Amino acid sequence: MALYRYKAVTGAGEILEGQMEVASNEEAIARIQDAGNIPLDVREAGAAGGGGFGTLFRRAAMGPAQVLQFTQQLATLLGAGQPLDRALQILLELPESDKARRVIERIRDHVRGGAPLSDGLEAEPGVFSKLYVNMVRAGEVGGSLEATLARLANYLERAKALKESVINAMIYPAILVVMVFAALVVLLIFVVPQFVPMFRDLNVELPLLTRIVLFVGTGLQGYWWLLVVGIVGAVVLVRRRLADPAARLAFDAWLLRQRVIGPLLAKLETARLARTLGTLLKNGVPLLTALGIGRNVLGNSALAESVDRASEEVKTGGGLAFALGHGKRFPKLALQMISVGEESGALDDMLLKVADTFDAEAKNTVDRLLAALVPVMTLVMTFVVGFVMMAILLPIMSISGSIQ
Repeated sequence: MALYRYKAVTGAGEILEGQMEVASNEEAIARIQDAGNIPLDVREAGAAGGGGFGTLFRRAAMGPAQVLQFTQQLATLLGAGQPLDRALQILLELPESDKARRVIERIRDHVRGGAPLSDGLEAEPGVFSKLYVNMVRAGEVGGSLEATLARLANYLERAKALKESVINAMIYPAILVVMVFAALVVLLIFVVPQFVPMFRDLNVELPLLTRIVLFVGTGLQGYWWLLVVGIVGAVVLVRRRLADPAARLAFDAWLLRQRVIGPLLAKLETARLARTLGTLLKNGVPLLTALGIGRNVLGNSALAESVDRASEEVKTGGGLAFALGHGKRFPKLALQMISVGEESGALDDMLLKVADTFDAEAKNTVDRLLAALVPVMTLVMTFVVGFVMMAILLPIMSISGSIQ
């Protein structure tokens, strides 16, 4: 017997956390399901949770692109009338990676042993997310596994497209920022200190601007390691501080209040939550359960807290739009669209429209910000280089003027 910790969602949408002594992970999952709950996370108490250098550099057996391909191919095979175990056997021969083949083989063995597909997926927590597993489980219960996998593939494809568009748009500004920083470092550490002996030999009164730049340059040249240690220490301190739930909640709420980054984060998170809820509701998952699962896809803890509070209101009979609006953290347009969906009885379809709308808005916002960032960074780089060069040229121009 070993001690296992678990997190699950009740039929009412509540998050349960606890521990139990069982012989295996499978027995823990079975007990949670027998109690009428949906397991989200089950692991041995002594197992590492997800920190340290080992997990930092360890690659998943199947990446997001491979999971998307697996989902699309499985939906296609089931739609063609193939039995589930036969479809998994066919997919077993497709991946080029041995790790991916072993994952599919274990899933196939679960299915051949009489277990549902969702149990086989749940046994691979590093590959298939909680959202993925719970959607498949809902599809199995409703007898619409093929349609569920097709919706899931569409969800994964849209999420992947949005992520890639943001990353691709960030490449050029990121390179520009690195170049600005590198140019500043080269000027201050390697170029500026070369003028110190010359100014000392000339024995002239240096302008304040020149003295500041020379002080910074010589300081960085001699004590650059202090800067590195300071940056690393600050990063470690911030990470530890944000590991505290209360500090993380305060920081995430502060981010949402910022004029530029706040609305963008709200749009991205709203699109993610709306697509998750809409897809789950399409699959027949109850709203309260969908909210319990959907809040876990949010990266901002302040918005996740708003969803938790909304769940409590929905549980007592309140509307979703009204409940989400209490925290005043979600965009008003999203709340209005959700309200229309509730009134028309098509909440699942409207949530997917909300997701499409805010995906597009978030992408447009990112494009506008990046379009403005490039000239701003160019001006900053020009100003920094000009500032340093002016500090060097001022005493030289002063000496030239006195000689004439």
